[in-house]
Amino acid sequence: MKVTLRRHVRGGVLAAALVVALLALAACGNGAGNGEAGSSGAGANKGNGGGTDSQTAAAEEASGESRDLTIRIGYQKYGTINILKADGGLDKRLKDERNITVEWIEFPGGPQLLEALNVGSLDIGHTGEAPPIFAQAAGAPLVYLAHEPESPRSEGIIVPKDSNIQSVADLKGKTVVLNKGSNVHYLLVKQLEKADVAYEDVEVKFLPPADARAAFERGSVDAWVIWDPFLAAAETSTEGRVIADGTGVVANHEFYLATRAFAEQHPDLVEILLEEADRIDTWSQDNTQELAELLSPQLGIDVASLVLAAERRTYGVTPITEELVAAQQSIADTFHELGLIPQAIDIREAILK
Repeated sequence: MKVTLRRHVRGGVLAAALVVALLALAACGNGAGNGEAGSSGAGANKGNGGGTDSQTAAAEEASGESRDLTIRIGYQKYGTINILKADGGLDKRLKDERNITVEWIEFPGGPQLLEALNVGSLDIGHTGEAPPIFAQAAGAPLVYLAHEPESPRSEGIIVPKDSNIQSVADLKGKTVVLNKGSNVHYLLVKQLEKADVAYEDVEVKFLPPADARAAFERGSVDAWVIWDPFLAAAETSTEGRVIADGTGVVANHEFYLATRAFAEQHPDLVEILLEEADRIDTWSQDNTQELAELLSPQLGIDVASLVLAAERRTYGVTPITEELVAAQQSIADTFHELGLIPQAIDIREAILK
């Protein structure tokens, strides 16, 4: 695993890292910092006897190791990064090996997480397929680092247990709620297309998961398009019926993302993150009950719901491939055709060279 990740992640940034080092050295003469990283720790003066930001960055690049930083990692209420936070292994390794601190910041969904990345409040995060497309269209300086395998059963369209809606075709003229720009936005688009229902023939309301759950429970919407563990929790607590999931329609990948500046300046830290993610994935796949018990207090979701979510999820950190880029481009083109993003984008512009 380490060799594969080194080839696809670290190998893609060596040239950029050299450029950064040279620029940093040149900046020493006029006291300029790198200014672009936007990290509370990565770009901060360390107070090391008067050394400048540029000298620190140049020294890090020369040694190939980043040290004495604070990395800001955004996470949601589920996913491998969330498990890493609960496990504590990444924090310990970074502190022991590099004297690096992790600042964990929670978000209700991928769109909100990438908005923070866009304005410079985060260095690394994770989302599904759709949020990085909306973020790239908004000009966010993000890059894809790696992804998890397909998990099509981990998102779905759920209706109340006594609803007369039996299939996606029955959603015509109905009100559906979802988190705008999230993975489930694309799920709804593709499921409606499969059922020969125009997107415009469904009233789509946009709410974050907590508000959407409240609307679903009080009956003010006809269906809710949502991902795990919220989907699993709704199934177990409300006895809602899933009329469709992503099987055969969408892949539902989870992506690891970073700002371009962070990924180019700290390829060693990217590699450590992905190694630790793969480690915790291996454990999670074989220990779903223990995983649910670990996450339950942190997430405020019952163990039974988390077991259901964990057992239908897939695991394993995988490099970005040509096929994956093509799949993301297809989603981006679909959103542009529907007018959901203002202009066409090229996914390759967000891939590390």
